[in-house]
Amino acid sequence: MADDSARSLLDRVLRPGPSRDHTPLAATGRAGRNLPAAVTTAVVLVAAVVLTLWLFQPGFIALVVVLALGAAWELGGAFARIGVSVTMPPIYVGTIGILVSAWTLGLEATLIAMYLTVFVVIAWRLLDGSADGRVRDVVTSVFTVVYVPFLASFVVLLLAASRSAWMVAAFIAVTISNDIGGWAAGVLFGRHPMSPGISPKKSWEGFAGSVLACCAVGTGAMALLGADWWWGPVLGVASALVGTVGDLTESTIKREVGLKDMSNILPGHGGILDRLDSLLMTAPVSYLVLRAAMGG
Repeated sequence: MADDSARSLLDRVLRPGPSRDHTPLAATGRAGRNLPAAVTTAVVLVAAVVLTLWLFQPGFIALVVVLALGAAWELGGAFARIGVSVTMPPIYVGTIGILVSAWTLGLEATLIAMYLTVFVVIAWRLLDGSADGRVRDVVTSVFTVVYVPFLASFVVLLLAASRSAWMVAAFIAVTISNDIGGWAAGVLFGRHPMSPGISPKKSWEGFAGSVLACCAVGTGAMALLGADWWWGPVLGVASALVGTVGDLTESTIKREVGLKDMSNILPGHGGILDRLDSLLMTAPVSYLVLRAAMGG
């Protein structure tokens, strides 16, 4: 029985999904979330990030790897709902390779690791013997490689280049302020939907709140880092714009496959990718702006 359970678990990891739509926790406010559960989960995640960033940075890299593997697994399960088979084994190995390369060898090695992952993903699918849906499966698998481990690698690259926990903290704080500012302004003033066909609760008033919050936090972060203040609004506007697109991208995927949340791994938040969507999309632009601001 134990062996059967182990094989079942392994099968779910290597061939995830189709994901089930879990019943969310009861909402406690207009935002549609269970705030006590959401706050508790957020505190645990923040504590894990802070402790690893300041006390043991390889532990932070390990945390990024685990979250990226979980997010890739969620995507595999989501796409399985519409009959798309994501080639998970090479994506798991490639995720580790891309992120470890970013930490130890830099940007060029990261790009090579991504290329090798894409190559193996394509070859894996072409040689598996099933002719149905090959192009669709390959395109979706390549998208998963780029969307999760490659975008996540810029967080690792930022830390590897600077060895500064404060620079990574600045990136995370500005991106989180995008969600908080948008949520607060949307709840208080939201009247005009931004994209009702994708995310009905997202409003233009909320987006304005995101921009203001990101600019304020970005300016404070630049002052803390010792950079010119005007880099704060640059980082803020870019993060609000790109982060909102990242949020809408994940919302589009969920709407296409018929999911409310990617999973129920994070109580009060849904899945890992539900929390990483904005962070993933803003990581490259934050890497570029922060390094430019610091003269790197």
